[in-house]
Amino acid sequence: MSLGLLTLHIQIPGCASLKEKRGRLKPLLARLRREFNVSVAELDYLDSWQNALIGCSLISNDHKHTQRSLQKVVAWIEEQRLDLYIIEEEIEIF
Repeated sequence: MSLGLLTLHIQIPGCASLKEKRGRLKPLLARLRREFNVSVAELDYLDSWQNALIGCSLISNDHKHTQRSLQKVVAWIEEQRLDLYIIEEEIEIF
């Protein structure tokens, strides 16, 4: 069994309120759940308008599958969500 955890520090330029930040993050989190079948949540920077720490987790029976799947999440965000910048990413496999 393999548990993977992906943490992403994301910058959301141009947000002027927490309501706008939530409006831009909520569709992203829903799409990640649907596209990649991962559990996802906002973990930190809850009061910051232009920063977010997102956590994605995945359980699988293969370490390589877990690693590849979480790398695909990062690649998808970089390709599809040009309005966001990934400042830092970290993948941990347990």
